[in-house]
Amino acid sequence: MNVLIIGANGRIGQHLVRKLQESDKHNPIVMVRKEEQQAKFAEQGVETALADLEGSIETITNAAKGVDTVVFTAGARGHEGVDKFMLIDLDGAVKSMKAAEQAGAKRFVNVSGNSVHRWHDNNRPEWMGSYPNLSAAKYYANVWLENSGLDYTIIRPGHLNDEPGTGKIKVAAALEHEEIPREDVASAIVAVLEHDQTIGKAFDMNGGETPIVKVINSLNEE
Repeated sequence: MNVLIIGANGRIGQHLVRKLQESDKHNPIVMVRKEEQQAKFAEQGVETALADLEGSIETITNAAKGVDTVVFTAGARGHEGVDKFMLIDLDGAVKSMKAAEQAGAKRFVNVSGNSVHRWHDNNRPEWMGSYPNLSAAKYYANVWLENSGLDYTIIRPGHLNDEPGTGKIKVAAALEHEEIPREDVASAIVAVLEHDQTIGKAFDMNGGETPIVKVINSLNEE
């Protein structure tokens, strides 16, 4: 499976590239916006495509041509300013979804944020009050994806850390905002790619006590 990774320079993305390289089922293609980034991945033997989330849909569509799946794990950082949440986490995500459709890539995996589907709820988590722009951006990106014609899976991880992956997670429609290693999120993405029954599913995900593949398999039974 040819998998376009948008956000490959991020910490989840770097884990995902490595795990897909190690797999005999997938070929990672990374979308980057700078030529020096292309050179870095080329040294690792990774195929690249040059496009910018703040650029045109056409360039992103060109990057997605010939791929089976798009994984969106890009995200703005707080120090870049709240407008970047709108430009990357919302507009960049929707551009990527439109580009996937136009390029013929039916599968789309979106790495979102814990509980953002509850953005309009009266009992939404208190932490969202500290990140209203980010929460709203991710909420509406997911709404757009759910109403698209793409075969989607939405993963909403909790508080990300850089601890080594444990290989164990828990998922549910709604979970508290707990810790999860970025490496485990990447492993879960790989498992999702290998289970088509996860299409049309959206779930919160934290670190847990159950092996990742077993947890992803359990989604097939719902």
